[in-house]
Amino acid sequence: MKGSILRKILVFGNSGSGKSTLARKLSTDENIVHLDLDILAFKKEHPTKRRDIEESLKEVFLFLEGNDNWVIEGGYADIFEQILSHANEIIYLDLSAKNCQENSRNRKWEPHKYESKEAQDKNLDMLINWISDYYSRDDSFSALAHNKLYDQFPGNKKRFTSNQAAT
Repeated sequence: MKGSILRKILVFGNSGSGKSTLARKLSTDENIVHLDLDILAFKKEHPTKRRDIEESLKEVFLFLEGNDNWVIEGGYADIFEQILSHANEIIYLDLSAKNCQENSRNRKWEPHKYESKEAQDKNLDMLINWISDYYSRDDSFSALAHNKLYDQFPGNKKRFTSNQAAT
């Protein structure tokens, strides 16, 4: 870790924008703990169905209490709104839908989310469509919600429009 400055980073953006890749890199390079919100936000037995937000938030707050330096990543503006005041830095990966779709097509198997690469790939068509709707939706996973988070955050913030810029 650089000096003694605590790093408390939120990374958000569209599905396939590179949030997990960037968070893992920050975790390794800065020796900080990484939390992928997909682990807490979705039901283990059904990775496309959300858990109750209060259940997820309990676990997120336990994580915050137990760690001084961290990077949390996900697309969950509804969760991030609740923990924004705990962060001292945010990174918004604001890539085009085309770039996010390409990243998703090239995604390696995520064993912490899916029992097999085949199970992961079964959701690919749904994910590609989800990504394309990012700019027209108004839910907590939308560009609208992410822009609002970015605009309201008073601390150190960065917005990247390509994966290369963020790494």
